[in-house]
Amino acid sequence: MKTRIILGLSCSILLLCAWPKAQTVSAADKLVGIHSARVLSQSMPWIAQEAGLFKKYNLDFPLVYIASSPAVTAAMLGGDAEIALTGGEGMIRAFVQGATDFVFIGGVKNVLTHSILAKQEIKRPGDLKGKKIGINRIGSNPHYFAVQALRQKGLDPGKDVQFIQSGGAPETLAALLSDSLDAASLTAPADTQAIARGYHYVIYGPDLRVPYAATTFVTRRPVIAKRSQVLTQFMRAMAEAAKIQHTDKEFTYKVLGKQLRLTDRKILDAAYNGEIKVLEPRLDVKAEAFQAILDEVAKIDARAKKVKPEDLIDRRYLEGLEKSGFLDNLWGSKK
Repeated sequence: MKTRIILGLSCSILLLCAWPKAQTVSAADKLVGIHSARVLSQSMPWIAQEAGLFKKYNLDFPLVYIASSPAVTAAMLGGDAEIALTGGEGMIRAFVQGATDFVFIGGVKNVLTHSILAKQEIKRPGDLKGKKIGINRIGSNPHYFAVQALRQKGLDPGKDVQFIQSGGAPETLAALLSDSLDAASLTAPADTQAIARGYHYVIYGPDLRVPYAATTFVTRRPVIAKRSQVLTQFMRAMAEAAKIQHTDKEFTYKVLGKQLRLTDRKILDAAYNGEIKVLEPRLDVKAEAFQAILDEVAKIDARAKKVKPEDLIDRRYLEGLEKSGFLDNLWGSKK
C-alpha cells in the first residue's frame, strides 16, 4: 500500500511539474506584422504560413495589409504592429524627422523593379507629358520609381504629369484597365497582367536598376529590447520562406494563386522570372539602397544629410543567421 501511495504521489508530482513546461512550449508567441503590397517580393509571410513555418518556430503571426509605406509608418508609430514588410521610404523619412526608434533588420529587394505601362497610343516616355499616371500613394514605392524614371527620361515629375493615388497594386491595375488612367507604375505580377490585356512598357524599370530599399523588414528598437528572441525566430521563418520562394516555384505559385487569385501560368511565369533574380535569398540589406532614399529626402529635408545608412540598419539577426551556420545549412553552400 505504501508503495502504491508513493508511486501515486510521484506520478502526480511529475505531472504537475511537467504541466507548466508543456504549456510554455505550446503557447505560441504572438507577433503582429504589416505588409504594404500584395506582390511576390512581400509573399514570404504567405509562404511561411502555408508551409507551417510559423508553427515550426512557435509563432502566432497575424499579418495586416496596409497599402503604402507612409500608412504603414503611421500604424507602426501608433503601436499597431511590431514588424513590417514594406518599402523603406516612409520609415526613413520618419527617422529623419526624429522617429529614430525605427530600425531595419533585413531586406528582400534592394532595387526597384517597377515599370510604367500605358495604352498603345502612348509610345515613348515623352508621350506621358500631361497624362495621368497611377500610383499606390504619394511616397510609396511606385511613386518613387515613377519620379526617378521620369527624371531619367527628361521629364519633370512635378509639372509634366499628374499622379493619381489609386490604393494598392490591384486597385491601380483595375483603374488602368478601366481607362481611368493613362498609365500606371506597376510591378510583378500586375505589370504582366496589364501586358496580357494589351498594354505595354513605356519605361521598363528592371533595366534602370534604381537602388532603393524596396522591400525591407523594419521594426522598432523597443521591440528588439523586449522581444529579441521572438524576432530571431521570425527571421528564421523568413529565411526558410525565402529558400522556398527561390527554389520551389510550384509551391510559390500555389501560394500566389491562393492569395492573389491568379492562376494564369503565363502571367505567373513572367512575373516570377522577372522578379526573382533581384530578390535577396539571404535577406541581405544594401547600404546603397538606403543611401538612395536619404539622398532623395535630403532634397527637401537637410537633416537627412546627417543620417548614414548604418544609423538605420541593425544586422544582428542577419549576422546571427550567418554565424550560427543556419543559412549555410539551409542553402547547402554560400548563395
